Amino acid sequence: MGVDTSGRGVIRRAVAGQRRDVVVGSLLGAAHQTGEALVPVLIGLIVDRAVVRPDGGALALWLVVLAVVYAMLSYGFRFGARAGERAAEQAAHRLRLDVVRRVLAPHGGAEAGRPPGALVNVATEDARRVGALDMALTLGIAAVVGVVAGAVLLLRASVPLGLLVLVGAPVLMALGHYLARPLEHRSEAEQERAAHASGVAADLVAGVRVLKGLRAERAAVARYRATSQASREANVRAARAAALQTGLMLTLTGAFIALVALVGGRLVLSGSIGLGALVSAVGLALFLPGPIAVLAWVGAELAKARASAARIADVLAAPGETTGGTVEPDAVPGAAARTASGTDTPASAATGPDAPTTAATPTPGELRLHRLGHGGLDGIDLTVRAGEHLGIVVTDTADAATLLRCLARRCDPDRGRIELDGTPFTELAPAALRSTLLVAEHDAQLFDGTLLDNVTAAAPAGADPHPAMDAAAVDEVAATLPGGTAGRIGERGSSLSGGQRQRVALARALAADRSVLVVHDPTTAVDAATEARIATGIRRARTGRTTVLVTSSPALLAATDRVVLIDGGTVAAEAPHEDLVRDHPVYRSAVLT
Repeated sequence: MGVDTSGRGVIRRAVAGQRRDVVVGSLLGAAHQTGEALVPVLIGLIVDRAVVRPDGGALALWLVVLAVVYAMLSYGFRFGARAGERAAEQAAHRLRLDVVRRVLAPHGGAEAGRPPGALVNVATEDARRVGALDMALTLGIAAVVGVVAGAVLLLRASVPLGLLVLVGAPVLMALGHYLARPLEHRSEAEQERAAHASGVAADLVAGVRVLKGLRAERAAVARYRATSQASREANVRAARAAALQTGLMLTLTGAFIALVALVGGRLVLSGSIGLGALVSAVGLALFLPGPIAVLAWVGAELAKARASAARIADVLAAPGETTGGTVEPDAVPGAAARTASGTDTPASAATGPDAPTTAATPTPGELRLHRLGHGGLDGIDLTVRAGEHLGIVVTDTADAATLLRCLARRCDPDRGRIELDGTPFTELAPAALRSTLLVAEHDAQLFDGTLLDNVTAAAPAGADPHPAMDAAAVDEVAATLPGGTAGRIGERGSSLSGGQRQRVALARALAADRSVLVVHDPTTAVDAATEARIATGIRRARTGRTTVLVTSSPALLAATDRVVLIDGGTVAAEAPHEDLVRDHPVYRSAVLT
């Protein structure tokens, strides 16, 4: 049976996963509430047994008992709150991991229709609100025990007062739940607006250089101001709903306590209860608003948690861009050569006494597109031989983007299929495919950290990154940074130029050392001399490994074994770069103009 990804399922897992701390926190909280309820009763006993009839020994004894009760309730609150807070934080942390795991899942789909800022909001604020329900639950259970304990003690002092509390408390709880419903809807709207504002802010920060270059600062500020204003208004509406709910509950609670005090006063005047019982009744009447108010607060927290859980559930249940696939790398024909030594090194490249016994196994990495049709692509038939260095020129940028999406298996083609070493992509487990094939897109993102950290982000453990860095001319980038390769490059490589960011991204793709590497326009912001060096470097670094360059750069294409021209969504020609430049006008126009 699959995991329940509904909002209820999210809440259920958040509570069940921390049941030990929730139970411990509830028990200790119940001990605290019971102690709080006992205090006015003990004071009433002291009045009756040591004050009305003066008795120093009895007074000392009951004061010791009172001190023990105070110590118990203090201990219960301290450690019960600690257990509840630990449960809340751990539940929120696990939810954050679940959201991040879903966003990073190989089959994708979670980010569809959601800007990065919205996903960040779900993984942080929504996870926190659902996790906080564990704390609210421990306090709520303790509050119920406090109300029951107060009612029982009141019954011992006076049956009418006890019955009044037992009947009135559930009515107040039901009213609190009913009044929390509007808050749930407004809380959900508030979170949606906040997530949208976060997404707009993230987009503006990411494109601040472009905005300044276009002198579009005013338009950007106006856009964010409008979004922020909408978020603020939603927040105010939610706050008003929360204030109304809390105010109504306090009013109802106050009226209920006043009724209890009125009935208790009439009982005192009639002589049904004594002075000590009166003190106990008044003390319990003053105690009861506390746990009842907690129950109202728990209702509000539950409403917020439900709204946030629904948003988390939407992300977790988002349909993947691709489905199916269970074959692992070891099951792919020819993959034994790649995994025999625990690396992606082709068997044909292994020499010497330590060469694996599978050296005769064919080098893996053959890529075949069979009648591929998707978007603007129509009937693409193409075989990339294992170890080949292939260039692909696509005259339509939209067709190039579609081809890359299919090769990265971010979508499955409408028609035809793609095979890796004879195994269709749809039969390969997504993680297994990505461990063999890497598609390095043109707009690859860098991360805050050092230059070396970015280059080695996807590299095999213990691999030497310097050959990849040399091939991508990253040594020149390192020379411009304080600290060299240990220098920090800022968020998204903000301290680097466009060409430097491209070189670092290319070095990262080369250092990943996949059997098949597909690179899209890696040198569009690089000068001609550096581009020629990179073309030679890629060829050297990828010797014996399948490499596909989707580009229109003459320098890169000249270093390939052959070039395939895709024009109008179909394969129009294939030949070495020099031959196509000489013989094919469409190719010549695409590459040289």
